[in-house]
Amino acid sequence: MRLFTTQRDRTRALAALALLATLLFAGSALFSQLLPSDPQAVRTWVLSFGPFAPLAFVALQALQVVVAPIPGQVLAFAGGYLFGSVWGTVFSVAGAAVGSVVVFALARRLGRPFVEDVLDPDVLSEFDSLVAGDGVVVLFLVFLVPGLPDDAICLLAGVTRVPIWQLTVVAILGRLPGYFLVAYAGAQAAADQFVTVGVVLGALALLSVVVYWRRDAVLEAVR
Repeated sequence: MRLFTTQRDRTRALAALALLATLLFAGSALFSQLLPSDPQAVRTWVLSFGPFAPLAFVALQALQVVVAPIPGQVLAFAGGYLFGSVWGTVFSVAGAAVGSVVVFALARRLGRPFVEDVLDPDVLSEFDSLVAGDGVVVLFLVFLVPGLPDDAICLLAGVTRVPIWQLTVVAILGRLPGYFLVAYAGAQAAADQFVTVGVVLGALALLSVVVYWRRDAVLEAVR
C-alpha cells in the first residue's frame, strides 16, 4: 500500500479500509448462502423474507456494488428469476443505484489517495483520463457497454467534480438495458424457456468477450 503524505490521509484510508473489510466479511457470508448452484435455493432464501423479500434483494444488490465479489448481472438474473423481468430489473437497478451512491460518496469523502490505493493500477491507468476528462456522456457509455469494470469506474467517477446525483442518474440509465436483458433471461429460466435463456445470455457473453478483447478500440470510440 502506498504511504500517504499526512497522518490525516492515513487515518482516513485505514478507517475506510476497515469499513470495506467489514462489508466484505458480511457480504461473503450473505452471498455464500444466497448464491448456491441451485436457482431454487436462491428463490427460497430471498422469499423467506416474506413481504421484505424485495428489500432484501435490493440490499444485496447494493452490497454487491460496494463489495463487488460478483458481477451485478448475476444478481440481476436472480432478480428476474424471482420477480419477473420488470420488477427484477427495477429492484436490481434500485440496489445498484444505492450501492453506487455509497461508492461515489465514499470516494468523494476520502479523496484521490484512497481511490489510488484501492484500485488496481492497470484499471486506474486505463480509465483515469477517460473518466476525468470526458464528462457524463462518456460515463454513460462506459456503464452501458458490457465487459467494462463499472464498479471500479464508480470510484473514479466519485472524485470528479460531477455532482453525485448526476453520476447516479448516469449509472442508472447506463446499466438499465443490460440489467433488463439479464433479468428477462432470469424470468425465462423461471418459465423453463431455456433456449431463450441461452440465446440472450450467449449474445451478452459474446458481446462482453468482444468488448474486453477490443477494449482499447472501444474506449477510443467512446471518447
